[in-house]
Amino acid sequence: MKRTVFFSLLLFIISSSSFSQGKLEKAEKGLSKNNNYYSSPSNSRTSSSSSYDNNSLWGGLAMVFIEIGLYATYYGLIESPTEQEHRASNAFITKHPYHSSNRGNYAYNWDGDTNLSRITLTNRFIAENSELYGNHLNADFRFLRRLSIEADYLQLWENNTFFGNNSLATFTFLAKYHRVRTEKFNAYWGMGATYIGGDVEELGFTYGIGAEYFFAKPLSLELNYNQTLINTRSSDKLNFSLNYHIDRFKVTGGYEYLRIGGIGFSTFSVGVGIFI
Repeated sequence: MKRTVFFSLLLFIISSSSFSQGKLEKAEKGLSKNNNYYSSPSNSRTSSSSSYDNNSLWGGLAMVFIEIGLYATYYGLIESPTEQEHRASNAFITKHPYHSSNRGNYAYNWDGDTNLSRITLTNRFIAENSELYGNHLNADFRFLRRLSIEADYLQLWENNTFFGNNSLATFTFLAKYHRVRTEKFNAYWGMGATYIGGDVEELGFTYGIGAEYFFAKPLSLELNYNQTLINTRSSDKLNFSLNYHIDRFKVTGGYEYLRIGGIGFSTFSVGVGIFI
């Protein structure tokens, strides 16, 4: 009996040490270049060698159709002739939302509410539970009415009693075009790059979309999403927040979902921002 109990405990310890991992460690392995977590090397070599020629052919054709599509969707991405006649086509950047009226990020007239450029700094604390949490710092510089540059830094920590401590940082840079610019609602799309640190240490292409709706003074609803492509897998960030504006400041709180290397993180967020 004692011998049976001893071998059972030994088997449990070995299996736990072999298969147990924290969420951040799994996420890093999911994005790693030498990723054996989701597929076997032998299958990858076989499929890549047999489909190389087909990929080259279809890759060339895909580029042709992508170029055609870019021209065909110009009005959708930039502006249509009908929209050029609307006042929103020449909207100005406000000093900050609800400066002295019910207007959000844009105003149709140049007056005391508007400015040539603006910087928005936001810092949010995010947490999934007591063991997994992080900090999200964002800086957005608007200029030339329609354009902005965004720099985003996300740091995650995981302190797990059984799997040890781990951390992961991502740095994102986006060049954004603000496609819709009304006094109550604005929306953008953007492209850029993201660097993921930790055990990944890879740079990937990133695209993003987002919008903000100023439905009642001093409140607004904000939604942002971006996806980064790294080593045939993706890193996704989605955040939905309710903002309360107080002069040049805002208090924000909401939900933030992260998916890194196939591993999902559902977190709540709370933070503050300032308009400069």
